[in-house]
Amino acid sequence: MHEKKVSWLELFYDLLFVAAVSKATHVLLHVEHNSISVEHLVKFILIFVPIWWAWVGQSVYINRFGRDSNAQRLFMIVQLFFVLIMTASLDVDFDANYLPFFVGYISLRSLTAVQYVLSSRTEAAHKQKTARFLGASFGLGIVISCVSLFFDSSVRYLFLYAGIAVDIIVPLLGRKILVKTPIHTAHLLERFALFTLILLGESVVSMLSVLQSYKFTGSSVLFAALAFLLVIAIWWQYFENVEKHVDKSKQTAGQSLIYGHLFIYFSLSMIAASIQLLFIDQLEYVFMLCFAFGSVLIYYISVMFILYQYKFNHLRPSFTVVTLLTGILCALFTLDLFIAASPHLILGELMLFFIIFAKATA
Repeated sequence: MHEKKVSWLELFYDLLFVAAVSKATHVLLHVEHNSISVEHLVKFILIFVPIWWAWVGQSVYINRFGRDSNAQRLFMIVQLFFVLIMTASLDVDFDANYLPFFVGYISLRSLTAVQYVLSSRTEAAHKQKTARFLGASFGLGIVISCVSLFFDSSVRYLFLYAGIAVDIIVPLLGRKILVKTPIHTAHLLERFALFTLILLGESVVSMLSVLQSYKFTGSSVLFAALAFLLVIAIWWQYFENVEKHVDKSKQTAGQSLIYGHLFIYFSLSMIAASIQLLFIDQLEYVFMLCFAFGSVLIYYISVMFILYQYKFNHLRPSFTVVTLLTGILCALFTLDLFIAASPHLILGELMLFFIIFAKATA
């Protein structure tokens, strides 16, 4: 399989998603009655998933069929405009900006679906079949979501997200078709790694918020230093593996990478929110503990799943390593559950876990 490079326009495309990711993460900062309400947790997911899927849709299309032609550049430039519309409309009050959100998201997905249809007319054999399948399945999801326009009540969200669910699930059902047109693993890994940097940037923003809001007190500087080391440990663990320890020549449908990274991105947003929430110390202790350690657990499980699928066989984490890492995380959580720990100590424990995690797997 020929080498595929990430284009400058793809990098610019990622840049415009930074604001969208930031808006989604800030939904988790709404503290009410010493907790994050179920409503805001659900809204975080409902906002984050369309952002992720819109980005994934175009990225995977380029991975399989992209040629950096003038036509493709035009499609992406038009999409960038709709990214702006979608991002500007993101709000916890869904009803206030439903129409612009709908226009932004559906336009993004429609442009990706159209590209698949056009590719099906120029490709042959298995690539043509793959393009037809994805164009048709994405078109079905778009049509279902469009039904939401005929409703004013909460029913419209059922149709909107039913269409998004179809969009996401149907490719899983068509894995036998997609595996015949394998992804360019190295290119897709690079694309996901670049988006991971965007999510790590949210943790940097959280550190800045702590320092700027509390005027560089000894406590805030120490907390920011611990948060900084935590982010560096996450960076080390993730990028050392992506750069050196995974088989970039492996030919698959790419679904482990695609869907596994959804949960990595969820967890990184939650970790970014945890940094601020820990310092302001407004959450009920057990809730904060569960939220912080839960975000790390989601990251840990997701990364281990992807590493098992793509890491060179002789470098895959052994059962002993997995047991040790799981035991350390559970032990730290249990200890803090019975002996109240300060926010600084909790953050230090998470930092320590990621250092051990990085050392054990990278």
